[in-house]
Amino acid sequence: MGTRVQHALEQLKTTGVRITPQRHAILDYLLESMTHPTADEIYRALEPRFPSMSVATVYNNLKMFTESGMVHELTYGDSSSRFDANVSDHYHVICEECGKIEDFMYPSLVDVERVAEETTGFQVKDLRMELYGVCGTCKKH
Repeated sequence: MGTRVQHALEQLKTTGVRITPQRHAILDYLLESMTHPTADEIYRALEPRFPSMSVATVYNNLKMFTESGMVHELTYGDSSSRFDANVSDHYHVICEECGKIEDFMYPSLVDVERVAEETTGFQVKDLRMELYGVCGTCKKH
């Protein structure tokens, strides 16, 4: 088990959350896959190991992980939410053909947030930058 998973489990234990085998598996899948899966994709991946686990169990755990700040929920219009266990400052590039999402790093956009606050009077709480294009695999086809 990776140290990120171990750290996340310790973080949950300190908040009094019971670590069930399903909860552990969902978190492990999110941290190891890094593919920004949907709840259904997580369910389908884990269902062979946990035949009694329901889709609702996956959703409930994702909600709890999101509320605890361990996972970000990425919403895109009408399509299913995707979940990202990388909660560090990073951005996404999204393929318009297949929907693949990849992380990329870029210097912090704190200046953009500051200018937005100064010119609008808003208090900026979050920022999400997404770039859209065609991934290498789709480009080849």
